[in-house]
Amino acid sequence: MAQLDSEVKEECLREDLKFYFMNPCEKYRARHQIPWKLGLQILKILMVTTQLVRFGLGNQLVVAFKEDNTVAFKHLFLKDYSGADEDDYSCSIYTQEDAYESIFFAINQYHQLKNISLATLDYGENEDKRIGIKVCKQHYKRGTMLSSNETLNIDSDIEIDCVHLDLLTLSESSQAWKQSAFFRLEFYRLLQVEISFHLKGIDLQTIHSRELPDCYVFQNTIIFDNKAHSGKIKIYFDSEANIEECKPLNISGSTQKNTQYVLVFDTLVILICLASLVLCTRSIVLALRLRKRFLDFFLEKYKRHVCDADQWEFVNGWYILVIVSDLMTVVGSILKMEIKAKNLTNYDLCSILLGTSTLFVWVGVIRYLGYFQAYNVLILTMRASLPKVLRFCACAGMIYLGYTFCGWIVLGPYHEKFENLNIVAECLFSLVNGDDMFATFAQIQQKSILVWLFSRLYLYSFISLFIYMILSLFIALITDSYDTIKKYQRNGFPETDLQEFLKECSSREEHQKEPSALLSCICCLRRRGSDDHLILIN
Repeated sequence: MAQLDSEVKEECLREDLKFYFMNPCEKYRARHQIPWKLGLQILKILMVTTQLVRFGLGNQLVVAFKEDNTVAFKHLFLKDYSGADEDDYSCSIYTQEDAYESIFFAINQYHQLKNISLATLDYGENEDKRIGIKVCKQHYKRGTMLSSNETLNIDSDIEIDCVHLDLLTLSESSQAWKQSAFFRLEFYRLLQVEISFHLKGIDLQTIHSRELPDCYVFQNTIIFDNKAHSGKIKIYFDSEANIEECKPLNISGSTQKNTQYVLVFDTLVILICLASLVLCTRSIVLALRLRKRFLDFFLEKYKRHVCDADQWEFVNGWYILVIVSDLMTVVGSILKMEIKAKNLTNYDLCSILLGTSTLFVWVGVIRYLGYFQAYNVLILTMRASLPKVLRFCACAGMIYLGYTFCGWIVLGPYHEKFENLNIVAECLFSLVNGDDMFATFAQIQQKSILVWLFSRLYLYSFISLFIYMILSLFIALITDSYDTIKKYQRNGFPETDLQEFLKECSSREEHQKEPSALLSCICCLRRRGSDDHLILIN
C-alpha cells in the first residue's frame, strides 16, 4: 500500500508538472480551463494602448504650450532677441550701454505686458506673495581698480543686493527707479544680475478636445552672467511652468461630461490591471508550491538536489513582467485621473509610468508567440546570449570609459562634442554606430597642432577598435548563440532532471491502452514529447 501511494503521488505530481508547462490552448483541451489570463492580457493591451494614446495627445499639447510661451517670453523680455539661442544661452551683450538697455527693456516690457502680449497673461505673485518684478545683483564685496599701475584689488566675498519693483513704482512717469543707486553697476566687480517675475496664463486648447483648461504659473528668470569678466555677458532665460487648479470657470458645453467618461475609462483600466495582477500573483504562488513539491519528491526518491536551472523553470519571468506592468499602470492611471480632475500636475511622472507599462505589456506578447517554434528563436537566442553579452560589455565598457575621460580632458576645450562627459559618451556612441563621423573630424579647432594630431590618433584608434573589432565580436557572440539554438532545435536540447522526469510520463503512455490511463495522462497526449524542451525553456 505504501508503494502504491508513492506511485500515485508521483503520478499526480507528474501530471501537475505537465499541466503547468502547457500553453493556454493545451490547458483548455486538457481540463477545459478557460485562459482568463490570456483574455485579460489581450483586453489590457487594447485598453492600455488606447489610454496611453489619449494621454500622449494631451501631454503633447501641454509641452507645446509651455515651449510656445517660453519662445514668446524670450521675444518679449530679451532686447534684440534673434529667435535662436546662442549655444546654451539665449543671447549676449558686449557694452555697458547694452547691459543697461537690456535690463531696463525687460523691466519696461513687464510693466507694459498686458498692452503688448498676444497671450492671455496676468501678473502673478512671487514667493513673498507680492506682485511685481524682483531684481538682484551679485558682486564682490569690495574692489578698487587702479588704472595707473594696472592693478585690481578685489575682496572675493560675494554680496547680494535685491530690489522689488511693484506695478505702482513702475507706473511713475518720472521713472525715478532708474536713477537709484542700485542700478549704478560696477562691472569690474559685478558677477551677475538676476531678474525674476511670475506670470499667470491659461491654456484654452483643451476646450477643443472637450476637456477642462489648464491654468499655469510661469516662474521666469533672466540672468546676466558676468562671472568670467571676459567682456561678454551671457544672457540666460529660464521659464518654469507649473500647472495649478483654475479658479471656478464658467464653460458651457459637454466638457465636464467628457471628463467623466475619461475617468470611467481609466477606472476600468485599473480594474482590469488589478484582475490581471491577482491572477498572475496566484500563478506564481502555485508555481512555487509545485516547485517545493517537486524538490521534496526528488530529494526523497533520488537522494539528491535538483539543479538550479530546473529550479528556475518554476519562476515565470513573464508573470513578473506582467505584475510590474500592472502596478505601474494602476499608479499611472491614478495619477492621470488626478491630473484630469486638476488635483495634480505631474505630467512627467505619469508619462513615465504609463509609457513604461505599455512597453512591458507589448513585450509580454512575445510570451504567447514563443509557443510557436518559428517565433521562439528570438527568445531562446536572447536568453542564451545574455550572460556572455553582459560579460563582454563589462570588459568593453572599461575601454569605452577610458576613451571617454581621455577625450573630455584633451579635446574638451577644442571641440563642442567633448565639452563634458555626458556629451563625450554620446558622441562616441554615435561614432560606434557610424553616425556623424565626418563632422566630428572636421569640427576640431586647429589652434594647437599637437592637439589636432592627437585628435586624429584618438578618433582613428577608437573607430578602428570599436567598429572593426569590438562590435564584430559582439555580433559574433549573438550569432554563435543563434547557431547553437538552431542546432539544438534540430538535434534536441540537453535534457535536465525535470525533462527526464516528465518524459517518463510519455514513455509509459505508449504502453498503456486502458481508457482510464488515457484520461489520467491526457496532458501528455496533447503534444509530442519532443516539444517538452522547447516549452520548458519558455
